[in-house]
Amino acid sequence: MSITQTDLTRINTFIFDVDGVLTDGLLYSFADGEQVRAFNIKDGFAIKHAMRQGYRVAIISGKNEPGVRNRLEQLGIEDIFLGIEDKVDTYQDYLYMQGIHPATVAYMGDDMPDYEVMQHCGYRACPADAADDIKEISTYIATRKGGRGAVRELIEMIMKAQDTW
Repeated sequence: MSITQTDLTRINTFIFDVDGVLTDGLLYSFADGEQVRAFNIKDGFAIKHAMRQGYRVAIISGKNEPGVRNRLEQLGIEDIFLGIEDKVDTYQDYLYMQGIHPATVAYMGDDMPDYEVMQHCGYRACPADAADDIKEISTYIATRKGGRGAVRELIEMIMKAQDTW
């Protein structure tokens, strides 16, 4: 997909799904019921760097696990929406409450629960291993897979286009 500087220079908000975007989509389930995911340290660095530079970062995910929330809070993310069945309603409410214009949002999703919400954002991105339907509607397909640096790739690309990296 082609990218233009004007597409990237208006972005001031990043919204991410968790499973398959911030993680590789694998879920380790233990006998005690705990479910564990692995997060990429470089993605975490990019998120923290973006927030230090004044970008908003939010998470909208269908799952609600304490370990996921802990990791997101450790990164300093305040706008965390977990256990969300209807991502579009949460997305629209968030934008309204924060006064964010949809054209300024870069959203990265990887599978069908992200499909509808991605129709409402300014910049649609997905990891290299996203579902085909998501790739078809994405403005940008990362060269890296979910949980393997796709988030860092998106953030770094947009921030470099704005000379804020």
